[in-house]
Amino acid sequence: MEPLHIVFASAECAPVAKAGGLGDFVQGLARELIRQGHRVEVVLPRYDCLRLESLVGLEQVPLELRLPYFATTLPCDLYQGRVDGIPCWFIDPRSPQDFFRRGVIHGEPDDPERFTCYAAAVLEFLHRTGRHPDVIHCHDWHTGLVPVLLNEVYQALGLGRTRVCYTLHNLCYQGRVGEGVLRQVGLDARRLMTPERLEDPADPRLVNLLKGGIVYSNSITTVSPGYAREIMATAQGLGLQATLGARADRFAGILNGIDYAVWDPLTDPRIPQPFGRESLAAKARSKQVLRQRLGLAQDPKPLLAVISRLEAQKGVELIRHAILHVLARGGQAVLLGSAQDPRLDRYFRILQRETAASPDCHLELGYDEDLAHLIYAAADLLVVPSLYEPCGLTQMIAMRYGVVPVVRRVGGLADTVFDAHHADRPFAERNGFVFDEPTPEALADALDRALGLWFEHPAYFRQLRLNGMAADHSWAGPARHYAAIYEAIRHPGGEGG
Repeated sequence: MEPLHIVFASAECAPVAKAGGLGDFVQGLARELIRQGHRVEVVLPRYDCLRLESLVGLEQVPLELRLPYFATTLPCDLYQGRVDGIPCWFIDPRSPQDFFRRGVIHGEPDDPERFTCYAAAVLEFLHRTGRHPDVIHCHDWHTGLVPVLLNEVYQALGLGRTRVCYTLHNLCYQGRVGEGVLRQVGLDARRLMTPERLEDPADPRLVNLLKGGIVYSNSITTVSPGYAREIMATAQGLGLQATLGARADRFAGILNGIDYAVWDPLTDPRIPQPFGRESLAAKARSKQVLRQRLGLAQDPKPLLAVISRLEAQKGVELIRHAILHVLARGGQAVLLGSAQDPRLDRYFRILQRETAASPDCHLELGYDEDLAHLIYAAADLLVVPSLYEPCGLTQMIAMRYGVVPVVRRVGGLADTVFDAHHADRPFAERNGFVFDEPTPEALADALDRALGLWFEHPAYFRQLRLNGMAADHSWAGPARHYAAIYEAIRHPGGEGG
């Protein structure tokens, strides 16, 4: 395969602009594609909250872009720099609303207007700088208008050979908004607001930006094969099942990777003693240090970990049940996570008070990167009882550190965790415990099977650890898969998926 020129359009790229897993995805995939010989550039808004310490060589480019903005235009400054070796461009619209000077990446009431401005800026940047990438790789609803504008405007201005791959990270966020965003960038709302194009399936008065990206892209992907099946065929599609079904020939689920430069127990500087498959016994040192740090008893007990955002999607009631169940069965439990919802924050603060006197339980309500690494290195079990999970990274990181996951059979969890007792796979590929129904009873059964092995069959449990550590969850395979999709759609008239 000849090297490809790929431009990533995304609201995030770790570590310079990260609010969640999207940032890790863009950084990990872009860096691996570069390693495999492709030319990759990332285009981001120039937020005022960029982590500037992550940037190398940031400088303003002597070129002013002008973006369509209703009946006028907005001037837009352009900057360039490198993030972890990835060439990045930062677009700074000088809007009266200060679109990207809010101290946050997203979560603002006018997010649709902010990212509509950004979508137009991406294409104006490509046009004005004479770039003709083979593929623009767009991500989530923030970039939904990029393929629309490419098709409707910019192909005729010189980008006729550029194709679009569009990745759906979470269908819960679709960018449903009034049609003013189309007029904002000079698009014909009357022509585009049809059921076949951008009209929201649930409300014909609204534009659905995510749907626009799906309809106008040459290839659509999501972050695991399991989630791809769910959003096409079940209520997880949240109204977009028919839109995706009509494009099944260009739709694929590709499992995310994790960054092995960050998550490797053999080289991790944040853990007290390195270990690997050949030195698994050294993992005990991390458990000892974690217990000392958190005030837990130094007893021969299995340690359950929860490392998660505390939101409804993650199965918060089941998380609480898992902690109490493991404590009642003679284990220990540690939670690291934070809740944006005040009600969920109170829910876990009550649990924190209820378990504060226990020598076997500690809840850390916040996020601490160093502590996350130490917990992964120390834990025996990780529970992920999500109601839905497009991909999930914690179970893959956990297995890398010799932790056995207990997960619900949804999305990417079902694609990566294979039950010790019931999986239709060779024993060497079994690496955890899986349950189906989102009920305390189903979760308790999986936990009891896991605890039973830890207490009564330690050699079997140890082999599950080793099986998980042997799996390849790096970005190398996913990057080759994406490159194959790019190659399939790079020629006019070709489709891929």
